[in-house]
Amino acid sequence: MVYAVMNNPSQIRPRFEQEKVRLTQWTGLTRRAYWLWLLLLLSALTKAQTYPTKPLRLVVPFPPGGALDFVARFSASKLSSSLAQPIVIDNRPGAGGNIGIEWAAKAPADGYTLLAASSFYTINPSFYAHVNYDPIKDFEPISLLSSYMLFLVIHPSLPFRSVKDLITFAKQHQYELNYASAGVGTTTHIAAELFSYMSGARMTHIPYKGSGMTMPASISGQVAIQFSSPAAIPFVQSGKLVLLAVTSSKRSVSFPKIPTISEAALPGYEATAWNALFTPSGTPNAIVRRINEDINKGLSQPDAINLYAKQGFEINNSSPEALATLIKSEVVKWSKVINAAGIKAE
Repeated sequence: MVYAVMNNPSQIRPRFEQEKVRLTQWTGLTRRAYWLWLLLLLSALTKAQTYPTKPLRLVVPFPPGGALDFVARFSASKLSSSLAQPIVIDNRPGAGGNIGIEWAAKAPADGYTLLAASSFYTINPSFYAHVNYDPIKDFEPISLLSSYMLFLVIHPSLPFRSVKDLITFAKQHQYELNYASAGVGTTTHIAAELFSYMSGARMTHIPYKGSGMTMPASISGQVAIQFSSPAAIPFVQSGKLVLLAVTSSKRSVSFPKIPTISEAALPGYEATAWNALFTPSGTPNAIVRRINEDINKGLSQPDAINLYAKQGFEINNSSPEALATLIKSEVVKWSKVINAAGIKAE
């Protein structure tokens, strides 16, 4: 049968023509797909090579004057120099940072909107009943900027000078002592709640819109206690505030005689904060890498290292992948702490 077909040209030619047309159609589709892929690749590369062509916006979800705002502005100055474009600082405070984060999440993924965030970025999804962002899916991590311990400070008029005496006093005067935080759900709030949970000392929470507003309240005596950012250091040095302990696992280089809370009274206690840079999810990887390299280079310069050290910050450059790993671990960590302590937005 096969022999007969092969020897019949009238049957061979139609089949050959059919296969030729089919092959031509398939090759055409493949070529179009290839050229489309190549055009998309060239477009992405061209954008990365010409980026940026206009000013950038850096969203800070807290008011000016706080720790995050300081780090964001200094980082922006370094990044602006390397990118040769202005960077506009856009403070959008409210709802423990949620307002600014949610606004940035909706921005175009073109590399022209950046977000500066701190530990609250991973705390809020567990702390609030509902937030309109996913810390893992909605942003591309760029780099860590800094990390720092918190400082447990009190007003000098209070009748105790140790963490143990603070706990004793607070237990005897439940909710009479008040403490300031940079906002509901911030690290300064959760650190205090963790302290209350582990010690049994109950205090009244007074939230402010950013750490820049908590210092005047603490210095004036409007609030008794604060788990402060490094902004408290000059006021401790001047005697306007008294430092009882630090929240990290190691003592402060600036105050080596001051114990950690874990050493002083609550073994295992630790609460530290970090600042990092993000951009909306979907931003081209080449742009993310460009910003990462430029910001890490800028923050590695001697002037940056010296300034951060004076302010009580530690520079923590990282890759996007390292920051992504940190975010995932922090989400799990704070979820466990918040659920165990029964802490929720007021």
